[in-house]
Amino acid sequence: MESTKRNYALPIAIMFALFFMIAFVTGLQNPFGVIVKNQFGASNFLSQLGNLANFIAYACMGIPAGYILGKIGYKKTALLAIVIGFAGVSITYISGQAESFGIYLCGAFVSGFSMCILNTVVNPMLNTLGGGGNKGNQLIQFGGVCNSTAATIVPVLVGYLMGQNEAARTIAKANPALFIAMGIFALAFIVLAVSRIPEPSLEKTGRSKDAKDKYSALSFRHFVLGIIAIFVYVGIEVGIPNISNLYMTQNLNIDPAIAGSLVGTYWFLMLIGRLIGGAVGAKVSSKAMLSTVSIAGLVLVIAAIFSPVEKEVVMPVFRSNISFGLESVPVNIMFLVLCGLCTSVMWGGIFNLAVEGLGKYTAAASGIFMVMVCGGGILPAVQAFIADTFSYMQSYWIIVAALAYLLFYALAGSKNVNKNIPVE
Repeated sequence: MESTKRNYALPIAIMFALFFMIAFVTGLQNPFGVIVKNQFGASNFLSQLGNLANFIAYACMGIPAGYILGKIGYKKTALLAIVIGFAGVSITYISGQAESFGIYLCGAFVSGFSMCILNTVVNPMLNTLGGGGNKGNQLIQFGGVCNSTAATIVPVLVGYLMGQNEAARTIAKANPALFIAMGIFALAFIVLAVSRIPEPSLEKTGRSKDAKDKYSALSFRHFVLGIIAIFVYVGIEVGIPNISNLYMTQNLNIDPAIAGSLVGTYWFLMLIGRLIGGAVGAKVSSKAMLSTVSIAGLVLVIAAIFSPVEKEVVMPVFRSNISFGLESVPVNIMFLVLCGLCTSVMWGGIFNLAVEGLGKYTAAASGIFMVMVCGGGILPAVQAFIADTFSYMQSYWIIVAALAYLLFYALAGSKNVNKNIPVE
């Protein structure tokens, strides 16, 4: 048994590295929303189109990604995703040189294809390597730590690169962050190309390729409700920091570097939450985790909505020099930043609950799961539209509704009521 665990150390490490890449590239769309709002005079809604393009790619590529995974396996699928990701970031770089909003959206869309395929690989792979159940959830939570590390760095780094000169806040100014992303992709491709990865997906596909199956992942009620849960969850995770970044820079006139630090603190708290989730994941059920953080998130967001903007508090923030410092911020911003602790363990918990008991349908389920990640683009865009129409803080009622659904899923919707379906 110990030998088996040692053999799995390298593939687990590679999956963790891919988790980092997913967050780094996806996280670029948060500060870029502020950049394009300044550079192209975009509205709140238009500023979220890059984020929307990034996540709509999931809707286009989710099911094909699951099919590709089943046909060519984890390693080749991940290598394909890395090549596409390098191309997407390169297009974003070109958009900065050409000063083109259209090319920027194209780069975000292509990058989204890559992130979707990578997500399709890393989540079932870690769940499989952990043996499913609490152990599978634990590995996904530790992968989430790598995800949150990258997500913490991106807004802080780009906020620092923008500097104090508002006229100079352009995509081209963020080139160092794009070069880092390209370097990560290139290094990961080399390491993955020379590594051996277990291929349970290919083994299952080979055993059943000639069989006609009257069931699918969508035959399981808890999976159907789970993909809805992931749709609203990713909308929550992205919407809270994205809209708060716009709120701080456009409405509260907070310097983008400070706003980036506050958003970075949100992602840092996600990192801390995932470390805790990984540490206790083998002992605490996904259901208990998800219900607890959903309740806490509801309390924090409602408190933010009703808190007076004039009231300020001093809180520690994660700064661009990789240190902590104290900043005086509106109390409602503090409540929104603290939501990072709540969103931290939701992804792993939902994925673990949704695919539990799916057996041979897991690879296809992962592809369908990725389709619903498009919620990370759709919900923030809807929230930005509400912010344009009413106010920034009123837009957070959509987050309240989404959190209420997650609480329902944790308490009732995640129960597998279709155990009669054969999954071997």
